[in-house]
Amino acid sequence: MSEMNPPFTAGIETLRLQECPSWYYLLREFDTLYRHGSAGGSRLIRAHRKRVRDGLSLIIDANPELSLRPAEAKPVTAHLYRALDLGERGAVQGVTRALSRVKDQLTWEYGYQKVPKALARKYAYCEILGPRGPVRAEKLVLGFVLFAPNTTYPQHSHDEIEESYISVAGSWSENDAAVHAPGSLILNRPGLEHRITTGELDPCLLAYAWIGPEERLVSPGMKLSATRKARVARGI
Repeated sequence: MSEMNPPFTAGIETLRLQECPSWYYLLREFDTLYRHGSAGGSRLIRAHRKRVRDGLSLIIDANPELSLRPAEAKPVTAHLYRALDLGERGAVQGVTRALSRVKDQLTWEYGYQKVPKALARKYAYCEILGPRGPVRAEKLVLGFVLFAPNTTYPQHSHDEIEESYISVAGSWSENDAAVHAPGSLILNRPGLEHRITTGELDPCLLAYAWIGPEERLVSPGMKLSATRKARVARGI
């Protein structure tokens, strides 16, 4: 049994964040992502980075209890090892290594009541910090989203939620506007519709941060913007 990863078993004494070094260091790596990355001269991105850092600092200082749910895989997590291998070579090795320490304790999910069959094989996310834990927070969500190669994540939006994504491994584009490589950040303002596509050969792993009102983060109302038939007709 590793001292770096204490067991999480029902009925034992509740552990707090700083008693679980692997989770504590993972959050520290998120702080590094949002503290030292470039804002590219954007005032909006700079302000968003600060809001994420400030919220995360308050949570780390409070040393909250950890509440892990049962680990759960999805079909796309078969690509996680490849994504971690790529991340070890990229611009954000620290967060990649920290994630690898807890990879067997992650709860991967879809977030949709009904997810298209094709997407169910090629996408999933895991929440690290937020209303669903394992580190509980009310107004900030941090996590990872994993895409298989050659994936199209259809047009969607999140009301009242400001969201950013930082590339950890693989390449991707949003709304066909640019190619984003490891280390790059993209900011989506609340309600902005966006569509994600990934490269043909490798999986794509993104770290993300959501900021919004507690009631919205608890139930973000994730839904695609149109039916499959309508999306096909629009080329999305």
